[in-house]
Amino acid sequence: MKRTTPVRAALGVFVLGCAVLAAAIAWQLRADALPPVSTVPAASAEQLERGAYLARAGNCMACHTARGGQPYAGGRFIDTPFGRVVAGNLTPDAQTGLGLWSPQAFRRALHEGRSRDGRLLVPAFPYTHTTLLSDADVDALYAHLRQLTPVQQSQPAHELRFPYNTQAALALWQLLQFQPQRFAPDAARSAEWNRGAYLVNGLAHCAACHGSRDPMGGLRQAFGAAEMPDGRWFAPSLRDPAQGGLQDWSTERIVALLRDGTVADGPGHATVMGPMAEVVFDSTQHLRADDLQAMAVYLKDLPVQAEPVPEVEPAAPAQLDLGQRIYKQHCASCHGVQGQGATGAYPPLAGNRAVVMASPINAVQAIVSGGFAPATAGHPQPYGMPPFRTLLSPAEIAAVASFVRQSWGNRAGAVSSLDVQRVQ
Repeated sequence: MKRTTPVRAALGVFVLGCAVLAAAIAWQLRADALPPVSTVPAASAEQLERGAYLARAGNCMACHTARGGQPYAGGRFIDTPFGRVVAGNLTPDAQTGLGLWSPQAFRRALHEGRSRDGRLLVPAFPYTHTTLLSDADVDALYAHLRQLTPVQQSQPAHELRFPYNTQAALALWQLLQFQPQRFAPDAARSAEWNRGAYLVNGLAHCAACHGSRDPMGGLRQAFGAAEMPDGRWFAPSLRDPAQGGLQDWSTERIVALLRDGTVADGPGHATVMGPMAEVVFDSTQHLRADDLQAMAVYLKDLPVQAEPVPEVEPAAPAQLDLGQRIYKQHCASCHGVQGQGATGAYPPLAGNRAVVMASPINAVQAIVSGGFAPATAGHPQPYGMPPFRTLLSPAEIAAVASFVRQSWGNRAGAVSSLDVQRVQ
């Protein structure tokens, strides 16, 4: 009787593993199309109001509205490391929107990441977070979307590279990265903390931006630091007080930042800009005080985990000299000769977390594209910083950014022209 060689045994195990994986993928792809809706359940005024509020909390309209397009009608391209995806039409149009979707089909999409016709959805749609939502909240969202004005607008196809544009790849991704579930309250925590956890992890899907990811796009660490998919902004870690962590803030200051977009009292000035300014403008400023307080309680309680601080490379003297001259000419009148800023108007740059993070992206982006806080009820006429992309060259922007990052006690790496070109 012949003995099995180690090579043949390993090959057999490999073939068996491939067969098991193929069977698992095939099983994941098995799903029936759900029948089109025949009658839409009547919604109460309370449910409609609840659904509109939840849509605000989830900031659904922001992604599902193209620039200059009809609200919720889709068509917005969203960059990912795997190509561009297109947000769908959420209006109740029968041909191009959710008009034929039943409540069950809508629940399946938000809870399982699967479309009405049975296809798997790309995880840029945040079903990894909405899976936590209660059936009652999903039904309220459905009721709200059903009463929108229908907009007939077909969507272009996703522009994903092979093999990410295949259902088999999505099935494998879900097998490795996703487990449908519901939010389970922590009995050891307060009701307020649990409410905050439900909002932050589920509806608001904060970790969709504030989370480090593995090469397959799976969430490696919720609330860790990460570049935005287009590389033009940096989402700071909410676990690191040196970046975006709020552990040493009072809940009142956290609420004020989420509600007003800026806070000037306490330890330092803070103002949101870029994608976070959009979140405050479209979403969090409209939330109830008790929900903002619950989110603040949860965010403040996130465990501290400091990001590694790289060795600081001093800028060349010539670059610092150029940066200082540009700063005196264009920046000092607002931000102060010593980077001290002006309370209630211009943020200080000395000790500013956005300035001294290891990643220079946000600091560079503020110079290139300008810094604009959202207009909110609590801060209706925020000061804005003009963009300098047409006034300064990449080398000059790099120089002034390096000067700011290495002055007044700031210790952060120098910025190169290439760093600037990456975000332009």
